[in-house]
Amino acid sequence: MGQSEDSKSFELLSELVLAPPSAPSTRFIRATDPGGASSAPDRALETVVTLTQGELETLRELATKNHVIMRAFEPLRRMLAASGKAEAAQWVDAAMKDETARITYALNFLRHICSTLEEDGCPVMVIKSLDHWPDLGSDLDLYTDAVPARLIESMRFRFNASLADRSWGDRLANKWNFVVPGLPELVEVHVGRLGQTGEQTALTRSLSSRSQITELMGCIFRVSAPEDRIVISTLQRMYRHFYIRLCDIADNGLLVDKGLVDFVRLQALGTASGLWEGIATYLKIISEYLQAYRGYGVVLPAPVIGAAKFGLDQCRFRKDFLRVPILPHSLNLYAAELKTLILKGDLRSGFRLSLLPGLATAAAIEQKITGSDKGIW
Repeated sequence: MGQSEDSKSFELLSELVLAPPSAPSTRFIRATDPGGASSAPDRALETVVTLTQGELETLRELATKNHVIMRAFEPLRRMLAASGKAEAAQWVDAAMKDETARITYALNFLRHICSTLEEDGCPVMVIKSLDHWPDLGSDLDLYTDAVPARLIESMRFRFNASLADRSWGDRLANKWNFVVPGLPELVEVHVGRLGQTGEQTALTRSLSSRSQITELMGCIFRVSAPEDRIVISTLQRMYRHFYIRLCDIADNGLLVDKGLVDFVRLQALGTASGLWEGIATYLKIISEYLQAYRGYGVVLPAPVIGAAKFGLDQCRFRKDFLRVPILPHSLNLYAAELKTLILKGDLRSGFRLSLLPGLATAAAIEQKITGSDKGIW
């Protein structure tokens, strides 16, 4: 990565979130010993002790965008306190308390929404948002197999929610965004389909049946299985946004590190949906990024390594995130997904996916003319 101020902040966040843990006092001794080697924690501390207030605020903004503020600011606070930067440590602690309050409020609201929809015959599971724990996404994402009209009626009647304007992409993806009074975050509900154009039904046919129960801060939620979490994350990063957040690296790396991923099942899901090459590539990038910042990657089976089409060397940090090249790499992944859908005889989903290049072009034009692609994408 380059040496712009933004890239330096991203590197610092990576070191704070991904580096192996060690005691703050040990970090400080090693970092100030001229004869010692400079490890990732050492480099982080060397940067941390020189941070200005403005740089701390920039770091907070970048951490928020990458959904790692809780994971990054805890070691940051300890480093500042251990190096005598009491005022800066207090500022970081206050930022963490603010974020904890936001997360606690959103989590309790989300629990109420999920249980209410369940009562109204719209069983839902949480996707994406809780994957970042102890951080939380900026939207609250749900998936349901319920009839859309029933979902909309329940959200309006029970929560006085209003529908946000739907873009062309939202309509194709079969998703609705709800503005709920009293809740700062949007509630985004995917109904029966996943993918930028709603092309993924092979995955969703059994998505709910594979769901699991998790408890966070006393709240019970139904969430997607580890393999589905990786597939959904891949869809979002490698086939839609074409950038990877730092939280994605930490989240999915942790799943693999803990041995929670059934790679046989993951490959079966990826092959059936035409996403296997994208999944393998995504995991390779994650592993290589972890290697760079903590000294070792994740253990990936041979089929994953063999199916990956490129790695971290093809990615660049730009505009707050790690960017995935669209041409030719992402285009090739898109072509493989489309080919799978057509060969399976799923012409309806194939047609939906074939609209993606036109949609992306329209979004790019809209972005250039108006400065926003929200009406399209």
